[in-house]
Amino acid sequence: MNCDEFVELVTTFLDGSMHEPTELRCLVHLTECDGCETYLDQFRQTIAILDALPGQSLPTEARDQLLGAFRALRRD
Repeated sequence: MNCDEFVELVTTFLDGSMHEPTELRCLVHLTECDGCETYLDQFRQTIAILDALPGQSLPTEARDQLLGAFRALRRD
């Protein structure tokens, strides 16, 4: 697995709906790639912050823009 693949799969990885062989590939990649480990940590922190917002949910368009921004940062 490379970094681009991991970035594309990060939300599936986090929600636990990934097939076991792919999840194992992600875990192996994370042990070898500090950048993706940092990316995953930042993604988890963002989710936690958004979950802590009182009585608000993130609109679909805003969520998609946020995900796009994360993907763009990783590719730079």
